[in-house]
Amino acid sequence: MPARKGQKFKHYTEEMKKEAIRLHVEEGWTYRRITTHLDIHDQDRVRKWMARYKKQGEYGLFDQRGAKEQYVDENRQIARLKRENELLKKCLNIWMREV
Repeated sequence: MPARKGQKFKHYTEEMKKEAIRLHVEEGWTYRRITTHLDIHDQDRVRKWMARYKKQGEYGLFDQRGAKEQYVDENRQIARLKRENELLKKCLNIWMREV
């Protein structure tokens, strides 16, 4: 059903989203049980949160309007730095064996 002019949408906090994900992952609750327990009106909402969580981690649960590119760039930089650190550790081990 498409949105209607003037329609208000329910917003959920990041804490509620995290709790829904935790209940599903750690406690093994079904999506229906979670939506009933947390009073979430859209039956598929938790399923969508879970898909974003699996794809992007906790970042996927945040409101992604706005400065998303900054986070994506930072994550890429962090991944590049981790790879660089691993390479440097390997080089250090090789140099230490030669000494």
